[in-house]
Amino acid sequence: MQGCQVRRKICTLMILMVWGLLGGISGSGFAQSEVNPPKSSEAKRAESRAEKKALIVTDDYIIGPEDVLEISVWRTPELSREVMVRPDGRVSLPLIGDVKAVGLTTSELRDDITEKLKAYKENPTVAIVVRAVNSYYFYTQGAVGNTGKIPLLSRTTLIQAITLAGGLAPDAVRSRITIFRLGRNGDEPQKIVVSYDDIILRGAENIVLKPGDTMVVPSETMVLLPR
Repeated sequence: MQGCQVRRKICTLMILMVWGLLGGISGSGFAQSEVNPPKSSEAKRAESRAEKKALIVTDDYIIGPEDVLEISVWRTPELSREVMVRPDGRVSLPLIGDVKAVGLTTSELRDDITEKLKAYKENPTVAIVVRAVNSYYFYTQGAVGNTGKIPLLSRTTLIQAITLAGGLAPDAVRSRITIFRLGRNGDEPQKIVVSYDDIILRGAENIVLKPGDTMVVPSETMVLLPR
């Protein structure tokens, strides 16, 4: 009789232990789902907005030669045009003729056109949309698949720029990739040396290219001339 009681106690303890384990597993699963809940539609929209803000064409975008602009005058289709910025930096519009566009933001150009149209139309409402970015480029030289001038249409990192340039050549010196950056607004020109492997393997900064940057990838056979 005593042996049966002992066996029943052992069975009861084993059942409690099993239930405890199952509870711990389900609890940990619940905790994990709480830590990493599925993304809501609002979170997905926020990510999409962030990606769009990363594009170069923002409110601060500076218009350049060969950019295509859609200039609309509200309720006046005869004054609205889709125009390409000429090499001289100007666009031609009805009534007001040539207007300087290069070097201005879209809002600055809108205000300028609005002011000029006031001589012909009461309270004109002007909107400008950049339809095509043709003035932003970066340049590639050295041990890459394609050298020359490459359009910079959106936010582009160094790794993405290497991909756009056709990838690194077999003899590329991956630790000495150099970005030559123009000085802007009185800043001095920059020379930025980065390592491809440091970015890929060690988490170094994957720098973002700017318009006018020149990316030079030296080769192992490059001859260094004495100064």
